[in-house]
Amino acid sequence: MQPSIFVFDAYGTLFDVHAAVRRHAEAVGPDWEKLSHHWRAKQLEYSWVRSLMGRYVDFWTLTETALDHAFQSYPSLDSSMKPTLLAAYRSLDCYPEVPETLSRLRAAGCQLAILSNGTRDMLDAAIAAAGLTGLFDAVLSVDDIRLYKTDERAYELATTYFRVYPEAISFQSSNRWDIAGATAYGFRTVWINRAGQADEYHDLPAAAVLPDLKALLRV
Repeated sequence: MQPSIFVFDAYGTLFDVHAAVRRHAEAVGPDWEKLSHHWRAKQLEYSWVRSLMGRYVDFWTLTETALDHAFQSYPSLDSSMKPTLLAAYRSLDCYPEVPETLSRLRAAGCQLAILSNGTRDMLDAAIAAAGLTGLFDAVLSVDDIRLYKTDERAYELATTYFRVYPEAISFQSSNRWDIAGATAYGFRTVWINRAGQADEYHDLPAAAVLPDLKALLRV
């Protein structure tokens, strides 16, 4: 049975997390790519550590704190760019195939949602900037329950909203750890492996592995 409910992770899946620094690469400095990857790694690390400690801090605050650490780690780069990069992060580029893929799924009668660690303000800004307003039936933020993925209660936001069992939902994420958590919860999972990364969490496999979201239309 083909799923009719598609739930998407936001950052790295719909929105290019490196677009903010790339947009200002010349002003940031020659190691802008290292800065961007460090920023993203620390952003995720902080969410996991905070979850383990039971000390929730919202994702926008973690994003800012992670950028501070990235600039400290690369002192040769221009840290005065911090406000500019944070502003750019609120209006990240979506991947090229995203608008068409979402529009075609919606035209086929599918229900669409975002389930993200991002705050509602972050998600609303990113959706508007990418021109995706009106394509989603729901935008679900873990900030409402103050718990990060991969806590099963984060994934439960989607089943509660749509009033279905987990297996009725196809969940798409570019983050393999997110796919592992969603698989454990019971979603049908699709790993969007844009970078061709090696697989892991072999006891929690994705139902499908695709190079981009456009390929979702052929599954």
